[in-house]
Amino acid sequence: MKRMNKISLLFLLSLTVVSCQWFGGKKTQSPASELQEVPVPQPNPLGFEPDSLVCRSGQVGNGETFTGLFTKLGLSSQDAYSLVQACDTVFDVRKMQAGKAFDAYYADSTATAPRYVVYHNSLVKRTVFACADSLQVYAVYRPVDIVEKWADVTITTSLWNDFLAADASPFLILELADVYAWTVDFFGLQAQDRFRVLYREKECEGETVGLDRIEYAEFLRGDSVLPAVYFDQGDGGNRYWNEKGESMQKAFLKAPLKFNRISSGFSYHRKHPVHGTVRPHTGVDYAAPTGTPVMSIGDGTVLSVGYAGGGGNTVKIRHNSIYTTAYLHLSKYAKGLHAGQRVRQGEVIGYVGATGTATGPHLDFRVWKNGSPVNPLKLESPPSEPVKEENRPVLDSLLQMHKNTLNGLKP
Repeated sequence: MKRMNKISLLFLLSLTVVSCQWFGGKKTQSPASELQEVPVPQPNPLGFEPDSLVCRSGQVGNGETFTGLFTKLGLSSQDAYSLVQACDTVFDVRKMQAGKAFDAYYADSTATAPRYVVYHNSLVKRTVFACADSLQVYAVYRPVDIVEKWADVTITTSLWNDFLAADASPFLILELADVYAWTVDFFGLQAQDRFRVLYREKECEGETVGLDRIEYAEFLRGDSVLPAVYFDQGDGGNRYWNEKGESMQKAFLKAPLKFNRISSGFSYHRKHPVHGTVRPHTGVDYAAPTGTPVMSIGDGTVLSVGYAGGGGNTVKIRHNSIYTTAYLHLSKYAKGLHAGQRVRQGEVIGYVGATGTATGPHLDFRVWKNGSPVNPLKLESPPSEPVKEENRPVLDSLLQMHKNTLNGLKP
């Protein structure tokens, strides 16, 4: 094989020398009108030529196994088993999903065994199973385009519903909630609140497959504007900043879970929904379906994990010498969670439930400052490190450029 490569290389070099000799005697330049682009043949991304084969398409059936599917398509049981071994780390046969499409390619209409089978993992990814000659399994990916877009959405019902009504993708909604997680209370959004966003979306053949990133956003309420601009300092740290160069990421999240409603607020005189007596409720209740993930609002150490009477399954976390939080009525805890464990901001520590004294699934979230209960909705979160001083001019320039772009767009 090495010798053949050397021979081929010498042959190509000889052609290059001859070409130079042909055009070296007289220096001429062809007119632009005579120049033609010669198309370079591109290999088929699937690794074979599907047009030369007969294709039969279908979907994975309910309860259908990998070997069951491939023997149904015409492979012998032995070859199907060997194909399982060939999958190695490329494809987990246990995760083949019912309803997923596949294309089986045969040599001709009379062939009984496929030469190739292409499994549609997603819009972007395909797994190719070469079933003839030597058995092979490999993944291929369809091209993904980055498309610049913008959105201007005024809240009338909810963040989720209003953005979807404006044809924005769920990927944008979730990313926007992450960018403003430390500064905007999404449970307290008001009618006429407004979001303006410049962002880059990932598309495959015109369909959205993900979000590249938000470049710039503004949250407007009345006369106040809270901008967020993307800028990567290259240190692996924060990437979104406000107009003052402050990080959008704070020490505490605004809420320990996403996109639900507040069913009961902080009060020293609340009528208990079960006992009927008036007593203090020094926390905030978030109504949410059972199993909704609950996150720690900040870095900290788990003080306790266990059943706490009327509070049901409870996790208590000490964040520093000043702040402690508790998460009550959980249906279950995060796997392996235990007292003394360090947790990170946004880490799932449990799941919404109705354990203890509760009329329905919800999270009772509590905060103590220096040992005294405080209203979680009024918790002031300390800021993180600001942008580096030497990067401030670049940040200011980016912010102004994006602001001008957004102001030039008409809703």
